[in-house]
Amino acid sequence: MKITVCIGSSCHVKGSRQVVEGIQNLITENSLEDKVELGGTFCLGKCQQGVCVTVDDNFFSVSPDTVGDFFNNEVMAKVK
Repeated sequence: MKITVCIGSSCHVKGSRQVVEGIQNLITENSLEDKVELGGTFCLGKCQQGVCVTVDDNFFSVSPDTVGDFFNNEVMAKVK
């Protein structure tokens, strides 16, 4: 599974650094380093929708407050 987080200026202002750190921590806490690849990218073209995140090419809008729910629903549910 590949997770990509936008680190462009609009998403950066909306908390992309915290989203990346949150996802990194959750990957480590759940021992998923061998199953989940986390990367960054610049603008995904949906700047109005918050921090843009893709999981295997599916788009999600994530905020620092919703990173835990996102991870449980979109990563944990599909990795196990």
